[in-house]
Amino acid sequence: MLISERIYQYLEEKGMSQYEFAKKTGISQSTVSDWRRKGTNPSADKIMIICDVLGISPYELLLDTDSKNPREFKQTDYVVIDKKSKEYELIQSYEKLDQGAKKRLEGYLQALTDLVQ
Repeated sequence: MLISERIYQYLEEKGMSQYEFAKKTGISQSTVSDWRRKGTNPSADKIMIICDVLGISPYELLLDTDSKNPREFKQTDYVVIDKKSKEYELIQSYEKLDQGAKKRLEGYLQALTDLVQ
C-alpha cells in the first residue's frame, strides 16, 4: 500500500476531510489531491507534519502497522511530541525523578492502565 493510500485511510478513520488535513498540515490541497490522483507519495520532509496532524507515529505510516504500542517500536523509531503539550511536560518531570520514584510512577501507571482496561 502506498503511503498516500494509508494517509487517506487514516483521514477516513478520523473523519477528517482533505481540506481540513491540508489546512492543518500547511500542504496545499492540490498536492494532497495529487497523491491520490497520481498515485504518488508525500515528500520526506512532510512525513513528520503529516504524522503529527494524524496523531500517528512515522512507524505506523511508513510501515503500515496497526501497532500503537511504543514497546513494539524499534529503538530507532520515535514519536513527535509538541513541546507545549502536557505530555512533554510529564516526560520532563519524569526525567527529573530518581530511579525509585520512576519505578513507583511506572507501577502506578501500569495499575491505572490495568484498571481502565
